[in-house]
Amino acid sequence: MPDSSDHQNFDTTVSSNSHAMNQRFRGYLPVVVDVETAGFNSQTDALLEIAAVIIGMKKDGDLFAKETVHCNVEPFRGANMEKSALEFTGIDPHSPFRNAQPEKLALDKIFTPIRKAVKETQCTRAILVGHNASFDHGFVFAAAERTGIKRNPFHPFSSFDTATLSALAYGQTVLAKACAQAGIDFDGNSAHSAKYDTEKTAELFCRIYNKWRHLGGWPLPA
Repeated sequence: MPDSSDHQNFDTTVSSNSHAMNQRFRGYLPVVVDVETAGFNSQTDALLEIAAVIIGMKKDGDLFAKETVHCNVEPFRGANMEKSALEFTGIDPHSPFRNAQPEKLALDKIFTPIRKAVKETQCTRAILVGHNASFDHGFVFAAAERTGIKRNPFHPFSSFDTATLSALAYGQTVLAKACAQAGIDFDGNSAHSAKYDTEKTAELFCRIYNKWRHLGGWPLPA
């Protein structure tokens, strides 16, 4: 993640500058999301962790990981929890040391800084970036619907998938392998933590975007 020195290169003002975030992704603000869950079904299985990294843009047009928010989540009432999924993630959903929050409070903690960033960049809304993004998108929206949250900052159906981008850029679709190919350190022992995986996915997304831009892919040649 960037240190405070990165922020001196970040332009939060929006003008005719072609390197403004709201000029790049059709007015959408990329926000990288990862969830850890107790299964694959977003309607029935528990959401256990959620993390988001808000993407910023420097004055030179490069992207960087600007801010991380993370929360452990209490299983909703009646949630299904697959034993194999819990063994895979290593999460004990009932551990008091998790300091887990109910779904609504957890989503409010995640959504509030995203809404603020959307407003500051004068974007129209956020767009979810994920590694196999449909999975994360499904769980985020299912939880928002269960809790009655009306101001979901994310686009309701569009998303950016770093698995697809990684296949194009590096010939890899697995996050750890894509990071290795991109020259990004990846600790397998820290994987399957929403915060760690989100920050690595954000680093990968920025690396792919910045490389493409430096190769002349944006703006397109006249």
